[in-house]
Amino acid sequence: MALSRDRIRTAYEDACRMEIEALKPGNVHLFADGHGMSAAQFMMSAKASSGPLTDPSLPVGQRMLEAVRATRLAVATNSNLGIILLAGPLICAAEMADGRLHENLDALLRGLTLEDTRAVFEAIVTAAPGGLGEAANDVRQEPKVHLLEAMQEAANRDMIARQYVTCFGDVFGTGLAALDGALVRGEAGMWPTVFAYMAFLAGFPDSHVARKHGVEAANRARQEALAVHAALHANGQEPSRIRLLREFDRRLKADDINPGTSADLTVATLLVHLLRVHLA
Repeated sequence: MALSRDRIRTAYEDACRMEIEALKPGNVHLFADGHGMSAAQFMMSAKASSGPLTDPSLPVGQRMLEAVRATRLAVATNSNLGIILLAGPLICAAEMADGRLHENLDALLRGLTLEDTRAVFEAIVTAAPGGLGEAANDVRQEPKVHLLEAMQEAANRDMIARQYVTCFGDVFGTGLAALDGALVRGEAGMWPTVFAYMAFLAGFPDSHVARKHGVEAANRARQEALAVHAALHANGQEPSRIRLLREFDRRLKADDINPGTSADLTVATLLVHLLRVHLA
């Protein structure tokens, strides 16, 4: 079955809310702002972008462009480009009639057009984060390649680009495995989200950190995340867990380390989880 627009829009906004409510070291969350941004801005961004992303009259690329434009009007900053680039295809896949989310996503990604490419390139320029750059095609120029080819060129250094060429393999693999595992263990509240985020941060050098501070800094953050991740599994007491995460959060923010890609992948994981619940 296909999901209604209202249900998909609610799932997207809920995924964004759940991510912000979780204490994600180095990132913006309800426990602490950071990097010149606030949790309130991210919630406003989710509301602003949810309409265009779920507009059935628009093709996927145009949805993402309009979502970026709506976000900039709402908060005047690039708060959610990565989330939009991941959520757009997932939302369109959820709208397809048979309800096979992953299979539909694969078909949708393979069917992206040159118009989708133009729209996504414009979205990236509008958000102005740096990113795809001149790998296969400078995003500021008329596209010479289709979006999947551009993403392929960027996939070795950008985890969001990699999702496009692996059919969101890390979201359906690493992210969902961590989230589902936490739920099976009886984790509640923010903890399944925290474990999904930490699985990404401990599993990969964060693309945003590497782009801003270099690969060595991203690897150092990953190594520290591995130790914190193990400690969270070993200690089920919430106060001590929160203390551990807060300390890691302060250390990362003191060095201006923002694992934004890990956070974006966490939102995508939560969105897949919520869409699957509705499709079940």
